[in-house]
Amino acid sequence: MKKILILSLVFSLSSYAQVKETLTQKISKLSTQISGVGGVDIASGLKEALNKGITQQVSKLTAVDGFYKNEAVKILMPAELQKVDATLRRVGLGSLADEGVKVLNRAAEDAVKEATPIFVSAVKNMSFTDAKNILLGNDSAATSYLQNGTTTALYAKFNPVIKSSFEKVGADVVWKNIINKYNTIPLVKKVNPDLTDYTTNQALAGVFKMIAVEEKDIRTNINARTTPVLKSVFAMQDKK
Repeated sequence: MKKILILSLVFSLSSYAQVKETLTQKISKLSTQISGVGGVDIASGLKEALNKGITQQVSKLTAVDGFYKNEAVKILMPAELQKVDATLRRVGLGSLADEGVKVLNRAAEDAVKEATPIFVSAVKNMSFTDAKNILLGNDSAATSYLQNGTTTALYAKFNPVIKSSFEKVGADVVWKNIINKYNTIPLVKKVNPDLTDYTTNQALAGVFKMIAVEEKDIRTNINARTTPVLKSVFAMQDKK
């Protein structure tokens, strides 16, 4: 019995080693192919893919209802205000709660218009090494690259725009009314959330979520590769 167990273990370890070696060889071969093609072509393909994500998906978020009627990214009340939402609806103020959610999304739609120049700068600065790592990465590697390189700048750009948008779309008045109404209800714990920070972070999350959708489509759907460069570059990724 012990011999059988030992032989099984040896066989399992041997199989794992063979699989690992095969995967390593494939990645090494693909890496060599990528280096042979040339940094310009690879980087161009990845830049084109990211620009396609920005054009196709991020631009949609800037339209009226771009956030509000997109269930994938719609901004809801923050967790600490879920009780506010439930309480308002319980006392017949559901329309006020709905308006509160709508103005958060309107502010996000307004702020995302500021994103494109920051994205363009990040994409322009992509190196061959960046491009190679992205191509060999997972389905959201390009989005992660963009996220790592732009989040700080985007937050700094979005935050004041959202604060200004709150005033423009009347969110500050709506939310002041919501909070005041809620805080006057007997026995509730008073709240005073930082909605500008919350909406800024939710807007950022929505932007990157939609770029990731486009990236995955390009990686997995040959028909989404609409230019010769995209077809050439991502054909190499298919060989992983």
